[in-house]
Amino acid sequence: MMVSENDLVQIKLMLVGSNKMFLSMAEPKNDLPAVIVLGNSSFLKLYGEQFSSKFKLLKPWESSLPLNQFITTHAQSVQAMLCSGGTRVTPSLLSQLPSLRVIVTTSAGLNHMDLDECRRLGISVANAGTIFSEDVADFAVGLLIDVLRKISAANRFVNNGLWPIHGDYPLASKVGGRKVGIVGLGSIGLEVAKRLEAFGCIISYQSRKKKPVYYPFYPDVHELATKCDVLVICCALTDQTRHLINKEVLLALGKEGIIVNIARGAIINEMELVQCLVQGEIAGAGLDVFENEPNVPDELLSLDNVVLSQHVAFLTEDSFQDLYELMSGNLEAFFLTKPLLSPVLDD
Repeated sequence: MMVSENDLVQIKLMLVGSNKMFLSMAEPKNDLPAVIVLGNSSFLKLYGEQFSSKFKLLKPWESSLPLNQFITTHAQSVQAMLCSGGTRVTPSLLSQLPSLRVIVTTSAGLNHMDLDECRRLGISVANAGTIFSEDVADFAVGLLIDVLRKISAANRFVNNGLWPIHGDYPLASKVGGRKVGIVGLGSIGLEVAKRLEAFGCIISYQSRKKKPVYYPFYPDVHELATKCDVLVICCALTDQTRHLINKEVLLALGKEGIIVNIARGAIINEMELVQCLVQGEIAGAGLDVFENEPNVPDELLSLDNVVLSQHVAFLTEDSFQDLYELMSGNLEAFFLTKPLLSPVLDD
């Protein structure tokens, strides 16, 4: 088929127009709302591209400027911050961002943030809410089962070729029927209770105030420990809960006692915990968090009655997808002047 010169001109014009449209689509969208990002977390590495389609992310680690200078560069314009749980949000940092109006943190815990200063400055705060509660509760129960049934220790026994040499591994302990005290009956603590109740465990709890549940309540954690043979730590880290679990509480738990911590490491006096484990004052521990992360006391590494993990109780593909939707939803709500989805402080 012959193509006329006029047809060729029309085709060229169409191609030029399509190319301009493609280039326009490929160009970065400079009119997106700006969000300063502090803390290059694994969550952002997975979902950074999706965030970038909605917001102009200001990422210090991609800049050649020192952090303070980078912040100063954007100080007068940036209104929103996305941060990880490892980012210290201090009065000093907030003073560098006078235009800041909202902070969205990817963590459920808030011990990394000065909420009083945020409140004073009229800065709204949103967190992960209850996104991680079920996954963390699953992990807490998994740690308890592992410690009692010696799953990780038995795995090492088999992998090290000790079965043919030493015969059967020593007997483990039953999960059902355990008297479990939950320290902090928030959303995670309630999920832990629900799961362990299904195992036939007897649940009681300690919390800042009594909850509308039928589990026995103990206002004092030491008294709770005397009534239980398992403690599961689910409370937030505050000035009041730092080293809440000390040697006296551990001794009250007793030589058959097990402690599980999926909250924050500093809630337990780690040095005293190590001493009690080494000296056989308690029977074992399942620890996902530590007082000076990522440093773990050497003494814990060789104990078969201790199960360790690297602060990963909340990490699942499912929870991260839900977290992305919640974090982006909070930021979108702020820029559209709508209520935050998971507010902690809402000015």
